Amino acid sequence: METSHIQRVHEDPWRVFKIMAEFVESFDTLSRLPPAVTFFGSSRGRPEDPCYAMTEAIAAGLAKERFAVITGGGPGIMEAANKGASQAGGISVGLNIVLPKEQKPNPYSNVSIHFHYFFIRKVALVKYSVAFVFMPGGFGTIDELFEIATLVQTRRVPRLPLILVCRDYWKGLFDWLKTTLEAKGMISPGDLDLLKMADTPEEVLRIITDYREMVGIPESVPEAFR
Repeated sequence: METSHIQRVHEDPWRVFKIMAEFVESFDTLSRLPPAVTFFGSSRGRPEDPCYAMTEAIAAGLAKERFAVITGGGPGIMEAANKGASQAGGISVGLNIVLPKEQKPNPYSNVSIHFHYFFIRKVALVKYSVAFVFMPGGFGTIDELFEIATLVQTRRVPRLPLILVCRDYWKGLFDWLKTTLEAKGMISPGDLDLLKMADTPEEVLRIITDYREMVGIPESVPEAFR
């Protein structure tokens, strides 16, 4: 029998304990990671797609630079990033949540956390990362891009690298942001500088390693993950 609205409302105070448990479990695990980079992108990507192979290469390069790689744990771009990191001998983190039709855990995470609540997973995808890689994707990817851009713009988090990979894919969106949002004063001049464009794994790695050197991020891997 379907739970009524009134019953769900009465259960909400007790649901707080389940929410707290998910935060504690995920924070406890992720806080032990070395500096991490989170990947976002379409769950519908296929291994034969050029973006899939590029994602693998970027993640492998980051693993060799001793970054942990974090994804949403599902198929497509998430799978490619986890695969690249794990096969390069790195820490490959999957933050999985079950979504109808699309989300199934990929087999390439060597650190896996499962979530019931979408909003807790979104916090975990951001909190312990020092850079974010956005591969081509759909509504979810764009939602995550603008949410993190807002956090950086409003200085709720440091000015972390937000890297849009594949200029051709993102160019139309970027042009609209400039000719509409910026032109009408909806964002400030310079806000678009928060977004970096890249077309190759080498460009992505250079942006992230330059940022690491600039702010002095340590490269060490905690004992628990060696």
